[in-house]
Amino acid sequence: MAKIEDYALIGNRETAALVCKNGSVDWLCMPRFDSGAFFSAILGNEQHGHWLIAPEEDFVTTRHYIDGTLVLKTTHNTSSGSVTVTDFMTREEDRSYLMRRVSGDEGVVKMVMSLVVRPDYGSTIPWASRLDDGRIQYVSGPERLVLQTPVGLENEDMESIAYFEIKAGKTYDFVLGWSHSYQALPPPVALENTLRQTVEHWQLWAGRFNGIGKYSDAVERSLLTLRALGHFETGGIVAAPTTSLPEALGGERNWDYRFCWLRDASLTLFALMQSNYQEEAELWRHWLVRAIAGSPAQLQIMYGVAGEKWLDERELPWLPGYENSGPVRIGNAASGQIQLDIYGEVMEALYIARKKGLPEDAEVWAIQLEMLKHLAEIWNQPDDGIWEVRGGRQHFVHSKIMAWLAFDSAIRSVRDFGLQGPVEDWKAIRDHIHAEVCLKGFDPKRNSFVQYYGANGVDAALLLIPMVGFLPADDPRVAGTVKAIEDELLQDGLVLRYRTENGVDGLARGEGAFLACSFWLASNYALLNRMDEAHNLFEYLLTLSNDVGLLAEEYDPHAKRQVGNFPQAFSHIALINTAYNLAQVQAPAAERATVEAAHG
Repeated sequence: MAKIEDYALIGNRETAALVCKNGSVDWLCMPRFDSGAFFSAILGNEQHGHWLIAPEEDFVTTRHYIDGTLVLKTTHNTSSGSVTVTDFMTREEDRSYLMRRVSGDEGVVKMVMSLVVRPDYGSTIPWASRLDDGRIQYVSGPERLVLQTPVGLENEDMESIAYFEIKAGKTYDFVLGWSHSYQALPPPVALENTLRQTVEHWQLWAGRFNGIGKYSDAVERSLLTLRALGHFETGGIVAAPTTSLPEALGGERNWDYRFCWLRDASLTLFALMQSNYQEEAELWRHWLVRAIAGSPAQLQIMYGVAGEKWLDERELPWLPGYENSGPVRIGNAASGQIQLDIYGEVMEALYIARKKGLPEDAEVWAIQLEMLKHLAEIWNQPDDGIWEVRGGRQHFVHSKIMAWLAFDSAIRSVRDFGLQGPVEDWKAIRDHIHAEVCLKGFDPKRNSFVQYYGANGVDAALLLIPMVGFLPADDPRVAGTVKAIEDELLQDGLVLRYRTENGVDGLARGEGAFLACSFWLASNYALLNRMDEAHNLFEYLLTLSNDVGLLAEEYDPHAKRQVGNFPQAFSHIALINTAYNLAQVQAPAAERATVEAAHG
């Protein structure tokens, strides 16, 4: 099976696909990120759905994105010649397309195309039929795929297959379109015009990024990835386009990430607005406000792409999982957890939106006031924590710090923007939380904060202490906490979230290093003026990106492989913000760390 980093992302801002170096599209949900998958080979085998276009003989592959786009060009070199496959996705009205152009570069190359359509995550065999114009349609209930190509196809054992030769200078186009089966058949599509328009569209967007010195290429690719994971209409940004890619190979830490986490809100806004993407930031804020509207007692940690609340989790037993890492899950039961940190992230996100000049909305502040009323009643309760543990609730220190941030952000909102609220009450709660965390969440013997009240170990989320302004970077407790994390969680140059063997998450031990945490450590080094270490760690992390600049959620330093869902928005957000921290240009960590707050 291919490694996770062997895949590249293409998408149309409504859904996305993963294309392997070997020429196979092994993951595709249509019409939306969280729709059922038509291709699920990445979680099983080719009979669970895939679309292969590749040379028949052995080949060596190189690939790249067209600059400033999500259009992928993959070149296969063989003993008889070379061929390039250009892959991209588009959409129009209520239709979605995956397009593939095969171009001969040198010599003559014998090619094979294999298309296995398996809707409903590989569980359904559709009805295939040939249309009068030569196209082939695949119908399953309300959904339909239509394949358009001049290459002759045969259907064998529920598989559409073609063998053809490609000569230098010759091209063959393949278009796979999704539409509702109860609507009229869409007309054929001209790939050439669509390709040109798609390239222009992406490059126009990328051109708004002004650059950030030597890290510009990595930041631009991360921004393009974030945009690809954002829904064009709702503004929601999914954590990843995949489900159940394992955090530990062969393990059970397999989750569905095709949803939108509130936790990403403030960091996403930083990343977008610093990079000159005000419109996207505003669209994301609109999604955020719609999602959280209602009773604050019913606030969830995550929502669907359009703000849906029901994300019931279930297992798909017919899929063995990536490298037999089961179970495969869709939906996410963590949506029902209590995580106090989301209040801080939402409140700060909306403070940032005002500070960066997004238009004021009176309804937004009314929602925030209700959230704070509820938080005032529950902040002192245990919760499930940032890492969504399933081993029982604790008084997680990070959660308390982010509750502190919620009230601090509200106080700053009144001070800076003339909004109205019970500031004195908020100050009292904020200072109470601060004092309690410094008393119960700090181990004076280790000179370090700990994972939860009474814990012996640390948590990488504690790296956010100076980044959100809870304590200044020059406070000895910050340096002590960084050292404790280095001693306990820094492994093979990367940072673990926490020690899984302590049983706090209720799951089997073992996982890769969480990449966002390692970026946070680089930002802490910058705040501590350890700039050489900051740049060295950041540049090492960049080497862990795959050949087209993409990062998964985690990295396994022993297997030297990316693990977890891919590509991961949180990893790319952390990359962008850390690049700004290191460049010290509109640095988010420095900006947040200079807030006027009570540092007890």
